Amino acid sequence: MTEAGALETLVNQQIVTAMKARDQVRTGTLRLIKNSLKNKAIEKRAILTQAESEQILATMIKQRRDSIEQFTKGNRPELAAIEAAEIVVIEEFLPRALDEAGLQALVAEAVAEVAAASGKTPTPKEMGQVIKAVQAKLQAAGVRAEGRVVSELVKKELAG
Repeated sequence: MTEAGALETLVNQQIVTAMKARDQVRTGTLRLIKNSLKNKAIEKRAILTQAESEQILATMIKQRRDSIEQFTKGNRPELAAIEAAEIVVIEEFLPRALDEAGLQALVAEAVAEVAAASGKTPTPKEMGQVIKAVQAKLQAAGVRAEGRVVSELVKKELAG
C-alpha cells in the first residue's frame, strides 16, 4: 500500500466482504475508516499520502482507547467491548506495532545519538529531541508505537 489511494481501495474491498459475511461491527468500522479518510482528503483537497492515512487511523485508535477508558469507568463493559473490537479492525490497516523491548532499544539508540550530537548526556529538558529521533527511527523501520508509550520510555531513560 505505498501508492496514494491504495488504502481507500482496500477498505472498499473489505467493506464488500464484510457486508457479504453480515459482520455488522466490521462493516460499521470499515465505513467509519472510509469516511474519515474521505473527509480528510476533501479537507486537504488532495489525495492523502500513506503517512497521512496512517495518522488518521492512529487517531481513530487513540479515540477508541479513550472511549474504552471512559466506558470502563462508567461501568459499561458492553460498550467498551465494541470499541475494542473496532480497534482490532482498524489496526489491520496499520503497520505492525513494535514490542516494548524493541522500542526500548530504539529509545536507547536515540538517546545515544542525541548525546553524541550535543556532546553531553541529554537531560529531561531535551526530551523533545529524543522523542523526535525515536519517531524518525520508527518511521524508517516501517513500524509504529503509541506516542504515550514512547514518551514514558524516553522519560524513564532520561531520568535513569
